[in-house]
Amino acid sequence: MEDLESPLIDYHANRDVQATWRYHTGTNHSYQSVHQNSHHMDWHNQPIPFKIYSTLSPRQLPTDFASTGLTPFEALATAETDSQIPGDVLCTVDELAALLYYSGGVTKVGTVPNGGKMYFRAAACTGALYHIELYLVCGQIQDLAAGIYHFGAHDFSLRQLRAGDYRQVLVEASGGDTAMAQAPAILVCSSVFWRNAWKYQARAYRHCFWDSGTILANLLATGSARGLPLRLVSAFVDEPINRLLDLGYNREVALHLVALGQDARNQIPSPPAMNAVHLEVQPYSQSEVTYPAIGEMHAASSLATPQDLADIQISPGNLDRRGLEVQGPLFPLLGESGVDDGPEARTIEETIQRRGSSRRFRRAPISFAQLSKILMGAVANIPADFVGGDHALMNLPYLIVNDVDGLPAGSYVFHPEKGALEQLKAGDFRERAGHLDLGQELAADASVNIYFLTDLNEALERLGNRGYRLAQTEAAIMGGRVYLGAYAQRLGATGLTFFDDDVTGFFSPHAQGKSVMFLIALGRPLRRL
Repeated sequence: MEDLESPLIDYHANRDVQATWRYHTGTNHSYQSVHQNSHHMDWHNQPIPFKIYSTLSPRQLPTDFASTGLTPFEALATAETDSQIPGDVLCTVDELAALLYYSGGVTKVGTVPNGGKMYFRAAACTGALYHIELYLVCGQIQDLAAGIYHFGAHDFSLRQLRAGDYRQVLVEASGGDTAMAQAPAILVCSSVFWRNAWKYQARAYRHCFWDSGTILANLLATGSARGLPLRLVSAFVDEPINRLLDLGYNREVALHLVALGQDARNQIPSPPAMNAVHLEVQPYSQSEVTYPAIGEMHAASSLATPQDLADIQISPGNLDRRGLEVQGPLFPLLGESGVDDGPEARTIEETIQRRGSSRRFRRAPISFAQLSKILMGAVANIPADFVGGDHALMNLPYLIVNDVDGLPAGSYVFHPEKGALEQLKAGDFRERAGHLDLGQELAADASVNIYFLTDLNEALERLGNRGYRLAQTEAAIMGGRVYLGAYAQRLGATGLTFFDDDVTGFFSPHAQGKSVMFLIALGRPLRRL
C-alpha cells in the first residue's frame, strides 16, 4: 500500500479510457476472486461513521419538519427540471434542515452487543459504513451567514469551515451551469475513501457513487415533494472544489454538486481569498490504508480545465439505442403512470423514517401493480446535467422475477419508453439469482432482483472516464428510488453485490457488452413493516 500523502497520477487523463477498464475489470467479482481474497476486517481498527471537526462550534438545525403529505411516487411524478419551474423559489433554513435530515440524517439509533451504538441513516450505504459527507456552500439565508459548512449528522448541526460567499467558485467549476448560478445554496457530496475501503478495499470506489446515489435519490425526491427545484451537477473541474473544502485527494474527494433553490435575480459576488484552512478532524481509526487503484481511477476521471469540461458536454438524444428492439413477449406495466398508490402508501417522510435494508425475505409474492409503481418511479426524470433532453437513460433495468403475482417467473429487461417488460427467458431462476449475487440467500428468497446495466463502451466514448462516475451514479439513484418505492408500499429492499461477468452472461445475448452498475433485491420482509 502507498503512503497516505503520496501524489496521485496526472489529471489530464479523462480520455484515456483504458484507466476505467483497468479499474473496472480489476475490481470485478468472480467466484475465484471472492474466495481467494484473504482480506479480513480488523474490528479494532474500524473507522467511525462520522467526520467530526474537533475545534468548530456547532450551529444546531431545526428538527420540527412538517410532512408534505406526498408519497414518493407523487414526489417523483412531479419532479421538474430547473427550466420548468416558473419564478423564484428560495431556500430557507427549515428546508435545508429537512433536505439534510431526509438525505443524510440519523433516523434511528440502536445498540450493538458490546454496548456501543449503531446509527441508522436516511439512505442505504454499503456495509452501513456511511462514508459520504455533505457540505453546504451558500449566501446569506435568513439568520445563516454566507459561508461553507459541514453537515454533522452525529449531532444534526452545521459547522462553518469558511466565512463568506464562495458560490462563484462552484459556478465557475461547473462551467457556468445556469442552475448553479441561480442557486441560493449548493450542496457538495464527498466520500472519505478509507471509511468504506476498510471493508471493501479497492472496490470501494464504486461504492462512492452507489452510496452517494441513494442519498441523492432521497434528496431529489424530498426537494420535489417540497416544491424546491434541485439540480444535480456531476460534471465539474475537480481541483478547485476539493481545495475549497480542504479535502486531501487520497483521503476525501468531492463527487457531486446539487443546486438548491432558484433565484433568477441572484447576483453572486466575487469569492473571498481561498487560503488553506487545515482544520483539525478527529481520526477515523488508529491507522489508515490506501488502495492505489482508488486514487488512480479518481484522478483519471477528474477534469482539470474548462476545456476538459466542455469536451464532455452531453447533447440531448445522443444515446445509442441499438439492441433495444423487442424480440420476446411484452408485459405492459399496470397503471399509466405508477402513481395510483392505494390507501396504504406511506408519505415520503414516513417512508424514509421506516426505510432499512432487509436482512431476510419471506418467499412470498408481491403484486405486479407494486412492481409497476416501483419501476416507473425508478426511471422518472432525474434533474441532472448528464440526462439529455429526451431523458434517455445510460442504464437499463434487467430483472430476475421469482414471485410476482400477475407476471410469470423468468428474466426480463424493462423498456421505460414502452412502459413494458420484455421477457428474455421463462423459468424459475431463484437459485441462479442466489449464485449471481455472491451466493447470498437474500437474492434467492427475494421476489425480484433488479440489475442496472450500462453500455460502458458507449459511455466512455462520449464522456471519457467521467462516464464511469455518471453511469454508476444514475444506476444508484434509480436503485435508491427502488428503496423508496418498496418501503412506501411496506415491502423490503436491500442492495447487494454480484459476480459481474456472470450477471452479464446470464442476461445475454440481450445484455452482451454491458456492465453491471447496481443491484437491488426486493420482496416481502421476514418481519412485517
